[in-house]
Amino acid sequence: MTSSPRLILVLTTATLMLATTPAHADDDPNDPPGTQPSASAPVEVDPNDPDLKLPDGATLAQAKVLDIKSVVEEQSGDERREDTNTSVTLALQAEVLFGKDSSKLGAEAKSRIAGIAEEIKAQNATRIRVFGFTDDLGSSAHGDVLSKQRANAVHAVLSQNLNDAGITYEVRGYGEQYPIADNSTEAGRKKNRRVEVTFPRSGS
Repeated sequence: MTSSPRLILVLTTATLMLATTPAHADDDPNDPPGTQPSASAPVEVDPNDPDLKLPDGATLAQAKVLDIKSVVEEQSGDERREDTNTSVTLALQAEVLFGKDSSKLGAEAKSRIAGIAEEIKAQNATRIRVFGFTDDLGSSAHGDVLSKQRANAVHAVLSQNLNDAGITYEVRGYGEQYPIADNSTEAGRKKNRRVEVTFPRSGS
């Protein structure tokens, strides 16, 4: 069985102690990165300026690296994975799990959820969130109900596979709220119709 190509996106965020390139209010956001004009020469700084000195007894806060997020999505969009320092989120498209306008899981869908359960076991996670989402077609009320029913169905299979009374679940249906893609296209709506399973990493 060949694996489908993956589209990999890695986002990192870190604390910077000093920025040397000033922001320009008139930068065109449509300009590709690297095509903006270079910054002018830095302003000369007077090291004896009292405004640059900390008051007596004051100290700088310890530098820290903020959360790092890695997003991996199959080119088909059927599955999406987000990893951070503290948690893992696995999103499965509704079409992978359910029939149209249905919350009934097929055999293949249950197999995929069983694979998620194995990863949860490997992380020794005891807090699991199962959230359902829909696109913005149809009524908002219908989307809320369907997304909750689908989240409940995934939760039922997870709990069967994990069979651990020490695990707590948060199960919600958000309907069309929190889209991850553009609802004006079918490709975007397809991504928004999903169920997400989130759990903490070991030691988090």
